[in-house]
This record gives sequence, structure tokens and C-alpha cells, in this order.
Amino acid sequence: MVSRRNSGIWSMIPPSSRWPANVGDKPLRLPRNRSLRLPRNRSLKKPRNRISMPEVGGRMPLVAHLEELRTRLLRSVAAIALGAVACWILYPQILDLLLEPYCQIRDELGDQRAFGDGCELLVTDPLEPFSVRMMVAGYGGVALAMPVLLWQVWRFVAPGLYKRERRWAIPFVASGVVLFVAGCWLAYWSIPRALDFLVGIGGPDLVSVFSPARYLSFVVKMTLAFGIGFEFPLVLIFLQLVGVITPAALRRVRRYAAVGIVALVAVLTPSGDPFTLMVLSVPMLLFYEIAILVGVLRNRRRTG
Repeated sequence: MVSRRNSGIWSMIPPSSRWPANVGDKPLRLPRNRSLRLPRNRSLKKPRNRISMPEVGGRMPLVAHLEELRTRLLRSVAAIALGAVACWILYPQILDLLLEPYCQIRDELGDQRAFGDGCELLVTDPLEPFSVRMMVAGYGGVALAMPVLLWQVWRFVAPGLYKRERRWAIPFVASGVVLFVAGCWLAYWSIPRALDFLVGIGGPDLVSVFSPARYLSFVVKMTLAFGIGFEFPLVLIFLQLVGVITPAALRRVRRYAAVGIVALVAVLTPSGDPFTLMVLSVPMLLFYEIAILVGVLRNRRRTG
């Protein structure tokens, strides 16, 4: 048998262009080089969820952050709407509760300084009863939805916190609800004293005639101002928790904070009388010191 190297076309090929002798008739095989393989791009895989929660202490993209804000706002508005519907249905009972402070001072004013035989309010506009009911339902919806609002606020800021800081979720919401209720109760207790001061300062010759819109607006705004004001220590503790401020910084600005608290109370409260300023300013100043103490204890616990 004649070898293929010595016959036919193979003999016409120059030796320099032929395969090496050790290759012979075996097929040419290229060596496997694993480094030449293209890496798999796992980022091209389709994610399961369009928006996912970031890692602990991570950051959210701007679009995801805005969509998260929209979700929290919609849920908050839905909670306020449900609370407003409940207050609209329970309006007669709520109205009796709001009229109680006026009925207390009505007996003290006497017939010479009060209009009417009972603790009635004078309506001067046909649309006033409807607007009053809408106002009571709206503000009442905010009050009833306060636990949901606090929870939505926490859920919005939670992705930027570390795992150890997220454990404060339930204490944050629970303490916020308790403080809000305590502030509303203090306002309800102080309203008769504030009314007595405001009505009596005008002299004995003035007859008190209250309209539903003016009186109920005064009571509701006063109650919400106290409730929101009592959330002040919660804000300070939260800012210390995330590292925005420190107890030392709060101590340095203690004097300026006291002046700012009194000015803030004067803006929040609708009356602005000295009694109301004192009743709300003193607890807020105490809350300021409590927030500093909580921050100091937390730092000692972390370092210890």
C-alpha cells in the first residue's frame, strides 16, 4: 500500500508547507484554553421583581425611591380617607365630645356673659353645618390614621437603615401612637382653661356667641397641635438613631432650642395665650432633655 505522503497531490506540496511528521494523518486538535471562554453575564437575566428591597444599609435607585414614596403616600391617603368616613358616620358622638369643653365654661360664664340657655352654637350660614361636618371628618381621619401614617413613614426610611436599626420599628410606631394620644388628651384638658382665660380677659360686658366653624376649628386645631407636638422627642431620637445629630450637639444648642420650641408652640397653637404656651412648651422642653438622655444611654450601650 502506497503512503499518501508519496502519492498524488501530496507529493506536489512542498515539504515546508506540509504537517510535521509527528502529526501524520491524525486530525489537528487545538488545545483547550479555559481562559478564552466568555464570562457569563448574569446581569442580563430578567429580575423576578421590578422593584426589590435593597440590601441592609444599601441604596435604592432614584426611580425605585420615587415609586416607594408614591406607594407610601397612596396608602397614607387611603388610611386618612377610611378614617374620615368613620368620623363622618360617628359625627354626632364626636360633636358632643368636642362641645364638652364649651359646656363646662358655659356654666361658669352665667347668663350675663353667654348667649342662649344651653351650650348651643350659633349658625349664621346655611352651608356652615356641612362644612363643619367635613372639617371634623377630615381632621378626625388624620387622627385615626396616625398609626398607619407612622408605620408608612418608618417603612419609607427603613431601607436606608441597618438591620440593628430596623428593630426599632414596633417601638417607634407604638411610642408615636401613645405620645399622640397623650398630647390630644392634654389639649382636651387644657381647652376649658384656655377658653375661660380668652373669654374672661375681655371683661364682664362682653357676651360670648360662638359659631360652629370657629369653635370647632379652634378645638380641633388645638388638639392636633398638641398631638403633633408630642411627637417631638420621637423625631429627635430617630435623628440620633440614624446618626444625623448627636447628644453633644443637642446639648450645645439647648438654649436656642428652648427659644425655638416656644416660638414653634406659638405658631402651632391657634390661641397663643400664655396658658396654652406654658402647657405645651413645658412638656416639649422635658422631651428635649429625655431625647438627649436616650441618646447618651444608647451611645454608652454601643461602646460598652
